[in-house]
Amino acid sequence: MEASFINIEKFYGTYEKWRNIMKVDIVIPTYHPDQRFVKTIEMLLKQQIQPEHIWIVNTEEKFWIQEIEHMSPKIHVTHIKKEAFDHGATRNLGASYSKADILLFMTQDAVPADGNLIGNMLKYMGKEKTATVYGRQLPNKDCSQLEKYTRSFNYGEKSKVKSIKDLDKMGIKTYFCSNVCAAYKRDIFVARNGFINKTIFNEDMIYCAGIIQAGYSVAYAADALVYHSHNYTPMEQLKRNFDLGVSQADHPEIFENVSSENEGVKMVKDTAIHFLKAGKPWIIISLVIQSAFKLTGYKLGKNYQKLSKKTIFRLTSNKAYWKEEE
Repeated sequence: MEASFINIEKFYGTYEKWRNIMKVDIVIPTYHPDQRFVKTIEMLLKQQIQPEHIWIVNTEEKFWIQEIEHMSPKIHVTHIKKEAFDHGATRNLGASYSKADILLFMTQDAVPADGNLIGNMLKYMGKEKTATVYGRQLPNKDCSQLEKYTRSFNYGEKSKVKSIKDLDKMGIKTYFCSNVCAAYKRDIFVARNGFINKTIFNEDMIYCAGIIQAGYSVAYAADALVYHSHNYTPMEQLKRNFDLGVSQADHPEIFENVSSENEGVKMVKDTAIHFLKAGKPWIIISLVIQSAFKLTGYKLGKNYQKLSKKTIFRLTSNKAYWKEEE
């Protein structure tokens, strides 16, 4: 079932008028929440445009921080068992509680940089074909130089709107989106049955590929800012990219005719040139090592059906996904 395109400006006028009419709910899956998540909630409660509700689906109640529930009556918590967690299904569960116009999905370690996050996301929702908007991820203070630069490669300073016509030029990047911070029109989300219910990884990109193929657009809001980064070890990178490869292997209808490798090679070349020009060639050694582990993990994931279950369990970072196949 397809949702019809809704031209918000046609009904409500300019953005300044309709942004105060649109209702926004936030959905956040959590596991072992810490003080960084407390900071995330604090910043969400300081937004100029306030969410109606914050729906939290927490994995394992024993790890929950009780004080969070008392920070605002907007906060609602559902607890699930670890074996019930799934990147798609868990977010769908949170979304099922909402009646808002916009669903803003976030992760527990994404901290809004200012009070304009929600407002800046909404600016891009006025266009009739824009179904999803994702924000810009800024590096944390403890972020490595390598990660800081590669993050700027994926999350640049210029906003853009992507549609099916960009596929030949942008390739896999056309479908790119991140649920670290991404807003979805709920009517379209519901009409398309939300995220795929069982996925090892990439639920956001799989969804966005589907809506782009259906004629919708995905916007990148460079002025919607969150602090979010990781200093992964090479082995953690391998496992993360293994899961990425699995997700693509499981959905050839989306990824079979677009290449991820070309974009990866472009990023490696661009990063190497940057650090050479910056007079920091030693960082390229880390780049080569990280890239080798990423590519190895990705290739193994793409061919996971040829691997033994024992090998898969050693390579994946999401063992629960394979539980039914134990």
